[in-house]
Amino acid sequence: MVKFSQQFKRTVNFILGLFSNDMGIDLGTATTLVFVKGEGVVLCEPSVVAIERGTSHVLAVGEEAKRMLGRTPGNIVAIRPMKDGVISDFEITEAMLRYFIKKVHHRRVLVRPRIVIAIPSGITEVEKRAVKDSAERAGAREVFLIEEPIAAAIGVGLPIQEPVGNMIIDIGGGTTEIAVISLAGMVFSKSIRIGGDEMNEAIIEYLKKTYNLLVGERTAEDIKMRIGSAYPLEEEMGMEVKGRDLVAGLPKIVTITSEEIRESLQEPLRAILEITKISLERTPPELAADLIEHGIVMAGGGSLLRGLDKLISEETGLPVHVTDDPVTAVANGTGRVLSEIQYLKKVTVSVKTESRS
Repeated sequence: MVKFSQQFKRTVNFILGLFSNDMGIDLGTATTLVFVKGEGVVLCEPSVVAIERGTSHVLAVGEEAKRMLGRTPGNIVAIRPMKDGVISDFEITEAMLRYFIKKVHHRRVLVRPRIVIAIPSGITEVEKRAVKDSAERAGAREVFLIEEPIAAAIGVGLPIQEPVGNMIIDIGGGTTEIAVISLAGMVFSKSIRIGGDEMNEAIIEYLKKTYNLLVGERTAEDIKMRIGSAYPLEEEMGMEVKGRDLVAGLPKIVTITSEEIRESLQEPLRAILEITKISLERTPPELAADLIEHGIVMAGGGSLLRGLDKLISEETGLPVHVTDDPVTAVANGTGRVLSEIQYLKKVTVSVKTESRS
């Protein structure tokens, strides 16, 4: 009877899958990407939600909400419900997921999709359960969780099922994930809650201390993208930055250089280098030998920081490659495992259910 029930459930899920836009979601601290089976990455929007202050009434999600960051009137607040790669506001995350699912699944609203969600490798069982529950409440028929380093490695095409050492560094908005992978499993992994957001914070603090200039998160991110670097540039750059003078309280413009921004980023970059070296020290000798030949692959939006690959290569003595499209690597990985059920079960993470007395 149990076998019949399981077979019936598999048959129902297969039939529903024929009518559903199954999707993979990279639920990031800074950006959420959605991969739809058969279509590729169809959505890439900021993980930001604008709500009425004191309520959970959602006014805007994604790109529209991000434009409101730091510019909202008193009755509206723009928040990021993900912090350091995990859910900091369950209800708002659920609303955000529902919005994104509905946006890409609008043609078949009667059939709920099966969803694969990428999660940081270092999160707790409680945090995993929160992600799974949020997706189910937002409209998913079935939810699978996959660790971000595995998803990123699959997304960039690394041969992770072979008995060969593959090392990936995935730098996102809230976390940096490093893993050595072989035979579709993580031999060693390390996750720290430092990423693009901490780099932005470091820039904000530097401008406060050096120029008494207060800037917002969006301005700091713009500075990082335009003149930020981890390694000396052939031709250093500069730019004007507008903010508020902390002493006078008036608008102020200062000119900063790429050397200054590089100096401001030293602390988060040192943390990333440190866990990279720890990961290499913990790698078994046979797999370490493979890394000499294949090197390290970098993914995630943070890997786009100029010269970061050169810095890591210089510090480790290994070749370092930034994948062609690092931002979509994790989303592409979640999408690829959707098409192979057996592979999906092999690389996804189970969530322990709460025991009931």
